[in-house]
Amino acid sequence: MKRWLFAAICCAFATAWAGTAVPMAQNPETERRMAEISTELRCLVCQNESIAASRADLAVDLRRQIREQIESGKNDKEILAYMVDRYGDFVRYRPPVKGTTLLLWFGPAVLLVVSLIALLQYLRRRSSNVDDLPLSNEDRRRAEGLLTNNRDVEP
Repeated sequence: MKRWLFAAICCAFATAWAGTAVPMAQNPETERRMAEISTELRCLVCQNESIAASRADLAVDLRRQIREQIESGKNDKEILAYMVDRYGDFVRYRPPVKGTTLLLWFGPAVLLVVSLIALLQYLRRRSSNVDDLPLSNEDRRRAEGLLTNNRDVEP
């Protein structure tokens, strides 16, 4: 009897636990175009996912806006231009190469080259500061004594 009551309560609250359904366009062609366009756009919340893959509220809203624009007759370039005008070039996974996006395109390469140059300079300075002094007889005897003591301790 207790199991029956528990199952009935679970069924009653199942709708509260269920997630909301993602709205889809009535036209499969609209949905296909929306999927293509949304893979070109970066989710501004996640930043490492496209809005097609993201489950963030903003991504859901952007997909809805894309559907509305497709249904109003806009082509893909117009929709992408609208998104760029609204959110900037960063919203695109492949922003155009222009003055304002040069840092996005070439910044990582410049940072890598500068880091390698700094590392090489550091290593050169470090190696030039190392003195190659020969061991004195006393230092040599101490080192040999340490080595022989370690050989005795090893199993």
